[in-house]
Amino acid sequence: MTTNHHLKKILSFSFIIFCFCTGIGIGIFIRFGRIQTLEAATTSPVLNQINSSDTPGSTEPVSSSLQKQLIIDQQINTQNITIQAVGDIIPGTNYPNYRLPRNKNQLFPQSVRRYLQRADLLFGNFESTLTKHRYSSKDISRGQVFAFRSPPAYAKLFKDVGFDVFNIANNHALDFGMVGLKDTVNHLKSVGIETVGHKNQILIVEVNNLKVAMLGFAPYEFYNSIHDLEAAEKLVKAAKQKADIVIVSMHAGAEGTGALRVRNQTEFFYGENRGNSIKFARQMIDVGADIVLGHGPHVPRAMEIYKDKLIAYSLGNFLGYKTLSTRAQTGYSMILETKINREGKLLGAKIIPVHLNSQGIPYIDQNFRTVGLLRYLINKDFPQTPVKIDKKGAIVLANAER
Repeated sequence: MTTNHHLKKILSFSFIIFCFCTGIGIGIFIRFGRIQTLEAATTSPVLNQINSSDTPGSTEPVSSSLQKQLIIDQQINTQNITIQAVGDIIPGTNYPNYRLPRNKNQLFPQSVRRYLQRADLLFGNFESTLTKHRYSSKDISRGQVFAFRSPPAYAKLFKDVGFDVFNIANNHALDFGMVGLKDTVNHLKSVGIETVGHKNQILIVEVNNLKVAMLGFAPYEFYNSIHDLEAAEKLVKAAKQKADIVIVSMHAGAEGTGALRVRNQTEFFYGENRGNSIKFARQMIDVGADIVLGHGPHVPRAMEIYKDKLIAYSLGNFLGYKTLSTRAQTGYSMILETKINREGKLLGAKIIPVHLNSQGIPYIDQNFRTVGLLRYLINKDFPQTPVKIDKKGAIVLANAER
């Protein structure tokens, strides 16, 4: 009885040891198999195939050569930047009356945000102020005189959407005087958005290890003036010495649906000299600008390639909540997307068509109305330019130079 009891204990103990050892063995086998699988998954099949054969004339392992090529390819990708630019932005106003949305996030629908957030550098023309200052510098009792004031909290909204730089060289940045302008600049700065257009300013931003210089011009002496071509040329030349890529922002031209066409002559709006857009833009290219971005007319205008550089004469309205007209072509908008390399060469571009609803909120336009308008305007204003836009908005560049 006692012997049987001891025998059962020995058998039970042996069975436990057997199970334990078997479990360890299975665990080691599974672990070894996982390591082998992981190594196979993280090693390029191409490298495995090449390393298993001889490579005549090679003095180093082919896997090392391919790894170096991958590094070179990665470096090449960082030599390019994707720049997106949009036109005039007024996110509503609380002066002289209240015209703001219940929820500020509705100003940028998700479909629009998805496009904007894929840029390396996103630029817009900000035509309001971010201030609580009570007193406007404008007499809005006069006809066609407007002043806009938006909540300072909107600065974070713009950053969340993806904006990096706002132009403030325009006819609304001083709507609330120097106090309003300083508040606007400081609120934007606090969330990481730079402003361009200050007198004698060359803004340098680093994108993908490239130095990008940005300058803003307007038809007013307070900013860098489009009328002082000599001073503008000196500024652009200086920027070229400091950066790989030079972007010029140009607030110029008459306004409204009667100003769709761009001509090589001085334009006026309500008696105000708004400059010669063509003359100014081309001279900036002559002295070193790589791209010129126009805004102010509140409608899209034609584009041209001049000396292999892109000039967009007006990007139109982009956001004008209950402030900007959306009638006819004032509601036609766009996101201009360009890809430029370290040498400032335009590698590709496209028009992402946008349309403003009756409240001035932008939506991606599935009808491609802006694309059709630009195709028409380019054909009329610059029939010889080597830039053409296909029906889906892709900008096709011909191998020609003007």
